[in-house]
Amino acid sequence: MLTYRILADLVLFLHFGVVLFVIFGLLVTVVGLIARWAWVRNFWFRLAHLICIGVVVAQAWLGVICPLTTLENWLRRKAGDATYEGSFVAHWVGEVLFYDDVEPWVFTVCYSVFGALVLVTFIFGPPRWPRRKSD
Repeated sequence: MLTYRILADLVLFLHFGVVLFVIFGLLVTVVGLIARWAWVRNFWFRLAHLICIGVVVAQAWLGVICPLTTLENWLRRKAGDATYEGSFVAHWVGEVLFYDDVEPWVFTVCYSVFGALVLVTFIFGPPRWPRRKSD
């Protein structure tokens, strides 16, 4: 039981890390483009960021709960702990900001707008392809 609880907490922290990466990834990209930080044009960073928000947007439009939420809830059930309904973000927005009755479509719109902003950064500050090292 304790092992399942620890694994569930690890999935929770991983999920939280992904959320932070998505949010702060856009923030540092915009600030970095304005400040001309070269590293924010790193192809792999920008691709990972785009994929993360793309998966979130696709899940929202398809009405699919994130696999990390599903895994965490499964581990919590195995540990005998309480689980939550709906998505990870919706649950924690409700817990942290005390909004209990936010409709799922609101999150879909927010994710979609956020994803569009990430795409805008690709237009105005495209990532740079990795350069080959010359021999």
